[in-house]
This record gives sequence, C-alpha cells and structure tokens, in this order.
Amino acid sequence: MNYRHAFHAGNFADVVKHIVLVRILTYLQEKPAAFRVIDTHAGAGRYDLTGEEAQRSGEWLTGIARVMQARFSEAASPLVAPYLDIIRAFNPPRELKAYPGSPLIVRALLRLQDRLTACEIEPKARKHLIAALRRDTQARVVDLDGWMALPAFVPPNERRGLVLIDPPYEEKDEFARMASGFAEAFTKWPTGSYLLWYPAKSRRATDELARHVASVAAGGPSPGKCLRLEFSAAPQAADGALVSAGLLLVNPPWSLASELKTILPELEKPLGQGGAGRFRLEVPKP
Repeated sequence: MNYRHAFHAGNFADVVKHIVLVRILTYLQEKPAAFRVIDTHAGAGRYDLTGEEAQRSGEWLTGIARVMQARFSEAASPLVAPYLDIIRAFNPPRELKAYPGSPLIVRALLRLQDRLTACEIEPKARKHLIAALRRDTQARVVDLDGWMALPAFVPPNERRGLVLIDPPYEEKDEFARMASGFAEAFTKWPTGSYLLWYPAKSRRATDELARHVASVAAGGPSPGKCLRLEFSAAPQAADGALVSAGLLLVNPPWSLASELKTILPELEKPLGQGGAGRFRLEVPKP
C-alpha cells in the first residue's frame, strides 16, 4: 500500500495509535530516571489539516475532529485528556487546523532528562521535521533509514524507553522487515518497550506478524509481555481504503490493558464510519 501520511494525518488509526503512545509515555514519566524514545519512521512532524492532501482525503474529519467533540465518561476522560491537550496546543482555541505527528507528540511529553531520536530519510519530510524541532537539545533528527536505525540505536544510554516502529508500508516486504527488525532490536534490548503499527488489510499477514512478535518476546533472555490491539472503523474491503489498523505492544506498562479496556469502547462510536467501530484487544499466542 502507498501511505503518504499527509493524506491520513489525524485519521482513526492516528487517534488510536497516539492515545496509546501518550499512555505509555505517561507511565514512563512516573519514575524519575530518564527515558529515550526512538521513532524509526518519524515523518514530517506537523501536518496541515487545511492543506490540499488533508482536505482531499478528509480522513481527519472522521478521526480527530470527531474525537475532539466526543464526550467521554468520568473513567475514560482523564486517560484521553493528555492526548487531547497536546492536539489543542497545536491549534488556535476551538479550532482544528493542524495535527502533530508522533515525534511532536513525544516531544510534548519529554521531561528535562528525557530524549528523542527521530529517524526520517524522505528529504521533504525530514526538512519539515528539522524545522519543527530546530535548536531542540532534547530531540535529534537522524538522516538514517529506520530499519538500519532500529538495531543501531538500542539499547539507548538511558536503558529505559520506547521504540516506535511505524513504517509507511510502501514496500511489499514491509511486514517481513517489521518482523525481522523487531527481532534484532529485541535481542539487543529485551527490557525496552516497543510499539509496532500495522495496516490490517490481510488477516494472514497480520496474524503471522503477531505470532512472530509474540514468539520473539516470549523467547528472549528477559521474556516480555505482548498485547495486540486492532481497531476497525468499518469492515475492511480487500481493495478499499484502509479502515482497520493494529498495534503490537511489547513490554507495555502493567496498567495499559486495563486503561485500553476503558478507552476503546468509547472510541467505537466517534471513530466508526457508517456505524460503530469495533476493537479487539488480546494477548497474541506465539
């Protein structure tokens, strides 16, 4: 699939992924020791929702725009609020004109002792990301292919942190590269947390990836836990637009599964297209 993110920024998949990302980083903040986030395919950093690409697709209208207007329960609201506060910080009051990508969401949650390594090789996206993080001593933009950076940058000096692997899925072998890249990184840093994003168009491909990741996590020198989350905004047609996406989480915070069971049911209605969306949350079997 071809996944130019300017067309898809702020869509249902971004909302789910970034809510999970914020929950993980919020957990990492609870201990005073420094942490590092490694974003292997960082993108441009900030996306203009008034621009041609976003206006043409309109995906943000059934994603972040709906969630910003949604009413959450007393239980879910404090869990979603840190994410929504970051989105609001990039926009004028009561308006929605921009959506921050993962590196800027991460940057918003770094303390003075924490660091971000953001990898991006596409020249235009890298230029925009450098501009967004200019003169930032806590964030480094690296001109290096994410698959090469993945084993090169782990373990980080901080020994705590998260690796976000969110490739564009423009190559046919991207699922295989995800599986092998994760395995190589996990061997070097089995105590790190990992967040792997994937489009859920092929059940066979996604199931194979989940089994592989779960097997690697379970068989390492420090066996890790694994969670699988998939969210569908509508039934996925084989040749249709992407309406289902998933996350694999290795060594997630102990509280995350419980938090997601509170958050996800309340995203089904605002993110559903032509009806309520659906989610599945499970521990994948090796």
